[in-house]
Amino acid sequence: MRSSVRGKNTSEAEVTNIDARGIWLLVQDKEYFLPYEEYPWFRDARIRDILNVTLVHEDHLHWPALDVDLSIESLERPESFPLTYSGPTTASGRRQPRRTSRRRRAGDR
Repeated sequence: MRSSVRGKNTSEAEVTNIDARGIWLLVQDKEYFLPYEEYPWFRDARIRDILNVTLVHEDHLHWPALDVDLSIESLERPESFPLTYSGPTTASGRRQPRRTSRRRRAGDR
């Protein structure tokens, strides 16, 4: 089977490089650098999980194995998205589940 257009990128989102400081991402012919300092979910992730990125609805990136979702706008205008998660994470960079105590009901011992 042959492609009708030679040299055309078939993926709209592609990780082009992974190094000690972060990952390089090419989305719709624009390149973005995602440093681990700001995107800790990628720091200890497996390479195959980082490479498995999809572009959803032209403005939303999704890494299914990492359960990470980012909007293109947050990459282009990070100052508009100042909130970041600063709580505990697991070794893979994922958020640790919140521990909740079970409320005692009448009759519980």
